[in-house]
Amino acid sequence: MLDRITGTKRTVEGNGHLPVDANLITEPAQLVSRVSAWEAVQAARNIQRPHTLDVIGRVFDRFNELHGDRGFRDDPAIVGGIADLDGRPVVIVGEQKGASTEENIARNFGMPHPEGYRKAMRLYRLAEKFHLPLITFIDTPGAYPGPEGEERGQAEAIAQSILLMARLQTPIIVVILGEGGSGGALALGVGDVVLALQNAIYSVISPEGCAAILWRSPAEAERAAKAMRLSGPDLLELGVVDALIPEPPGGAHTDHAATAAAIRTALAAQLAKLERVPAADLMSARYERFRAFGALEEPGVTAPPPAPDSWWRRIVKRAGS
Repeated sequence: MLDRITGTKRTVEGNGHLPVDANLITEPAQLVSRVSAWEAVQAARNIQRPHTLDVIGRVFDRFNELHGDRGFRDDPAIVGGIADLDGRPVVIVGEQKGASTEENIARNFGMPHPEGYRKAMRLYRLAEKFHLPLITFIDTPGAYPGPEGEERGQAEAIAQSILLMARLQTPIIVVILGEGGSGGALALGVGDVVLALQNAIYSVISPEGCAAILWRSPAEAERAAKAMRLSGPDLLELGVVDALIPEPPGGAHTDHAATAAAIRTALAAQLAKLERVPAADLMSARYERFRAFGALEEPGVTAPPPAPDSWWRRIVKRAGS
C-alpha cells in the first residue's frame, strides 16, 4: 500500500488503510478483474448506470427531498434531503444525472450551477445543526462551465462548499457513483471516508480536456485516461479513495438492486464506526487526510522518519479509550 505522506510502499495491520467492512475492496490485489482506465471511463458514463435518486430510493427509507438555495432557485442537478438508514436519520446530498436524453437536459447532465452548491451547503449546515451524519453522492462530469454559472459565482460557491465540509462537525461519508469530475465533484467530496463504486472515476479534469491541453487533440483521451490514473484501483492505490464498493458482474448498470444493496451495507458499516468518534477528532483527521495528498518522496533525498499511526488508527484508538 502507498504511504499517504511519503508515496512509498508500506505494510499495515488489518484489512488495509481503513477499518472497512469485509464486503469492500481495500487493496488492488483483491480485484478479481481490472478494467483499463478507458474502459472505466466508459462504464462510469453509461447512461443506464444507477444515479443518485435510484440509489436513494433503494438504500434509504422515508426520503424527504428539500429544495432551493434560499437565494436564487432550485438547481435540479443537485438533489438532497433527509432520510433514514437502518433507523438512523441522515442528510443526503447528491448530483443527479438523467437516464434519458430528456432527463439529462432537465438535470443539466448532472452539472450543477452555483445555486446547486449553495443548496448543498444549506443541507450541510442542517446536518451539523441537528447532529445528523452527512452522506454525499458524486456523479458529475464537472460544474456547469457556462457564463450564467460564472456570473453567479461558480468558483466561490465551490470553494465555500469545500471549506464548509472541511469544518463540518458531523460524520461525512462520500460515495462516488460514476463520474467524479473536477471542482464539481470536490464540492461534495470532502469526507471522513471516501468510497467509490468499482468502475467509478475521479479526476481534476476529463480525459478529453486533459488530452486537449497536453496533446492539442481530444482524440488522445484514452491515452490521457491511462496517464491520469483515474480508475478505481488506481485511486485506491494512491489513497485518494479509502475503499471500493464491488459492482455486479458486467457493471453497476446491469443490476441496480445489487449495487444498491452493496452501497447500503457499506454505508451502514461506516456510519457505525464514525458515530463513535468525537467531532473534534473527525475534523482533525479529515484535515490530515486531505493535507497529505500530493506529498512525494524524491529520489536521492534522505528518507523521513517512519510515519506515525495513520489518521484512522488514531481516531479509533481515541474512540475506544
